[in-house]
Amino acid sequence: VQLQASGGGLVQAGGSLRLSCTASGRFFSINDMAWYRQGPGKQRESVAIVSVAGRTQYADSVKGRFTISVGQSQNTLFLQMNSLKSEDTGVYYCNAAWRPESWGPGTQVTVSS
Repeated sequence: VQLQASGGGLVQAGGSLRLSCTASGRFFSINDMAWYRQGPGKQRESVAIVSVAGRTQYADSVKGRFTISVGQSQNTLFLQMNSLKSEDTGVYYCNAAWRPESWGPGTQVTVSS
């Protein structure tokens, strides 16, 4: 599967961004999906998960600020990020939540303080 994340950019602290991810086939409708991020000098971590049934869970660091969702057409994954902080800076990736496939290039998010 080819996973393509987009929507990153440079934003000031307190601002918002909306990330999108597309995948081939029915990948989103048959897999619990997650957004991951890798900050500078840090390991990649999961920040938001949405199950096939629509249940969501978030890392404590983003709870209340980020919202993960799947588009109605079931072929786009979104991450709405509000009240961004400098520690949200990193490369963001989408992938299956529990058994990630090959990683796409991700999208860079830079939050300036």
